[in-house]
Amino acid sequence: MSAATLAPADVKPGADAPIPLRAHLRHTGALIRRNLLWIRQDPESMFDALLFPVIFTLLFVYVFGGSIGQSLGGGQQAYVQYVIPGLMAMMGMNMAQGVGTGFNQDFNSGVMDRFRSLPIGRGSVLFAKIAVELLRCLFALTVLMVVAVLVGFDITNWPGLLASVGLSIVFGSALMWVFLTLGVLMKNAQSVQAMGFLVLMPLQFGSSIFAPTNSMPGWLQSFTKYNPLSSLADSARGLMVGGEVASHLWVTLAWSVGLTVVMAPIAIHKFRTKS
Repeated sequence: MSAATLAPADVKPGADAPIPLRAHLRHTGALIRRNLLWIRQDPESMFDALLFPVIFTLLFVYVFGGSIGQSLGGGQQAYVQYVIPGLMAMMGMNMAQGVGTGFNQDFNSGVMDRFRSLPIGRGSVLFAKIAVELLRCLFALTVLMVVAVLVGFDITNWPGLLASVGLSIVFGSALMWVFLTLGVLMKNAQSVQAMGFLVLMPLQFGSSIFAPTNSMPGWLQSFTKYNPLSSLADSARGLMVGGEVASHLWVTLAWSVGLTVVMAPIAIHKFRTKS
């Protein structure tokens, strides 16, 4: 993508030139288009969004569904109704990890050096990356729900389903700022993946995503109580199949706003100042 494409006529060349809001929006739109064209040229980059929902749904439903479903009092079918909202919460988190890896690869390939040499808003690069990853996340959630229906998930509340998708998108976008920061700070994509694994694995399995928490040790229940993924999963579960919603919903929104307010300025600053 050339400088002429990204830089409007009313912006003078130079990395430190002030960029008006309208130009920011134009730059973001151009970069979103660039990222989408890249996906079209490299469709393999969508494999994770396509395969993760299928693999995780089949794995947990058919491997753990019988035993955990028994404890829920309804066998495998009861577990399907329990785990699908949790997997919806997990999809946003997995897509968030991918944005940091891709961002780091763009740095190491020299793409970001080219962007930073252009008279474009620095935030536009990050916002465009997040926008495209949110589209990938929406695709992954769609695949998840298709597979969920095939394995027996009963959609009884369509407005609740749509609200759950929106909540997962909101929380996923907040997490993306964390991984964009890691993408700038880490030396290579493998380091970003390793850090993501170390952070996300305890959050995933120390939550109510896959199983109820009432049989966990007391110290682990205390952890799950403050785990944002538990709040997100319980919110989605309440919206989709019934149950407590309000308290979990506000906790999830508070985490989303807090992560965005804290991490977005840090990510943009690190991107501006990275040498």
